[in-house]
Amino acid sequence: MRVNGTKVSKPSTAIGAGDVLTFPQAKQIRIVRLIGLATRRGPASEAQALYEDMSPPREDVPKNPAFEGKGRPTKKERRQGDPFRRSLLE
Repeated sequence: MRVNGTKVSKPSTAIGAGDVLTFPQAKQIRIVRLIGLATRRGPASEAQALYEDMSPPREDVPKNPAFEGKGRPTKKERRQGDPFRRSLLE
């Protein structure tokens, strides 16, 4: 994590309005400018009003090609796809 471009070594680093935070989230780097600090813990809508997201727009992440929108396989499909299942004639 970085605060105003400086790597942070302690979790107790003080931050304030106007600071820029850079941190990894999932598989991307997020850049956030703090607009203000809350006086209490509140709902997400209040928290979102206290920062400005400066991250570059995300490219569309390719979806899982194995899923293809089919959902869970049925029992019959699982039996047919099981390579260790013996047929009745063997």
